[in-house]
Amino acid sequence: MPRYTGPLLTRDTATALLQARQRGDTAWRGSLDLGRREGEARLGAERWQWNGADWPYPETPRDRTIYWFDGDDWAPVSRYAGSLIKLVPSEWNVPTFEIDGIKMLPTSKESPLDDARRKVALVQPRGKVVLDTCGGLGYFAACCLDAGVARIDSFEKNESVLWLRDINPWSPDPEASGGRLQLRHGDVSQAIATLPDAAYDALLHDPPRFGIAGELYSQAFYDQLARVLRRGGRLFHYTGAPNRLTSGRDVPREVARRLEKAGFKAELALDGVLATRR
Repeated sequence: MPRYTGPLLTRDTATALLQARQRGDTAWRGSLDLGRREGEARLGAERWQWNGADWPYPETPRDRTIYWFDGDDWAPVSRYAGSLIKLVPSEWNVPTFEIDGIKMLPTSKESPLDDARRKVALVQPRGKVVLDTCGGLGYFAACCLDAGVARIDSFEKNESVLWLRDINPWSPDPEASGGRLQLRHGDVSQAIATLPDAAYDALLHDPPRFGIAGELYSQAFYDQLARVLRRGGRLFHYTGAPNRLTSGRDVPREVARRLEKAGFKAELALDGVLATRR
């Protein structure tokens, strides 16, 4: 679908609108795009106006939910297609997303965009051609674009996540990137075999947890990453530390060993592994 340009409501913004109407205010000022910018809504008794269009007032909103106008009414930005995929607000304005209630991006200490920015800085993307294996909401891509990347090729397997990107104002728009962001709907574990040797100057690999996408942690996949990355190119691989306390597994070190076997020099960095192609 085309990118959504209507207002987005959280519990806080929807409640503020409803309270302003109850007070008899004729206008409310704040953000209706998850903190990207501020604007003014003109308030009437039955409807309110924003960006030249009229909108109905929402019902009592739920917590941890972002609402969009689906053409008929306010609806949560969520979709069920085998799994429940939901855009979730954060205290930093920049949203995360969940799959079956599992949060996919960190938000406890900083915004997921700032978290992505620190990781992207490790591969120094300015002027480079970058492969982003698991695009998600596109925050790695957004940070690469801000840092002056020459081109970033981004894969995303889940169609519902791509739908979230079309609604989320913090996700980068490929159409507005001047061709620097190439977003592909596809499974990188299969598509990588079609990519040329040494085609990329840097790689960003942010896969789902091992139990969901074990193929993206396999030796065969790491061998392919080494093949498509030029010598001296950098890779940041997000791992987190899943199951360390309950199973005793040290996933980051397991990943580092496999990357070393594939032809990288690897070290632990942030919440993952930073590797350089030998």
